[in-house]
Amino acid sequence: MRTFGIQDFWFILQAAQWTVLLSLIAFVGGALGGLAVALARTAENAVARRLATAFIQVFQGTPLLMQLFLVFFGAPVLGLEISPWVAAGVALILNTSAFLGEIWRGSIQAIPRGQWEAAEALGLHYAARMRHVVLPQAWKIALPPTVGYMVQVIKGTSLAAIIGFTEITRAGQIINNATFQPLIVFSVVGAIYFALCWPLSLWAGRIEKRRAAVLAR
Repeated sequence: MRTFGIQDFWFILQAAQWTVLLSLIAFVGGALGGLAVALARTAENAVARRLATAFIQVFQGTPLLMQLFLVFFGAPVLGLEISPWVAAGVALILNTSAFLGEIWRGSIQAIPRGQWEAAEALGLHYAARMRHVVLPQAWKIALPPTVGYMVQVIKGTSLAAIIGFTEITRAGQIINNATFQPLIVFSVVGAIYFALCWPLSLWAGRIEKRRAAVLAR
């Protein structure tokens, strides 16, 4: 057993880069998937709506930890050998797609019906209505909760430690096993998560206040 030192702190801090990178992968991939889900949920096609609803219910109704296990341990059963990196990325992208899809679906449906009817009166087809009329307005509504959800994505990456992905939490576990000083080690881990998440929470709050001020005018 040894005492927690600067090298241990540096090891945990370096692992933060993998947390950030995994969060970005999950968010970018989840944003693309979430947009597809939101558009499907608000589409005129009933089959697309049902499929999108089922996707959301599955991924919102089951724990992220279970989804990580299914991807990481299920892929080899299907003959696919994947690394913890890939498994964590796929599971987080799918999970993020479900939640962002529902956030953005609500934002799209929050657009006043008059805007939809005006676009239809101009002869715009569905794609044009969404691109030029609905989505630009929906994005302003969706921005605060989207930024707020980024905090959940960062915290969700900690579960990837279970499948051996070395991010902040896993790095903390490794150092704790060597030093047996959990209070110090996981206080450092918590402080790093706080440093990553707090600015996003502040940003989301400021955006929400700015939007509320605009609506109050």
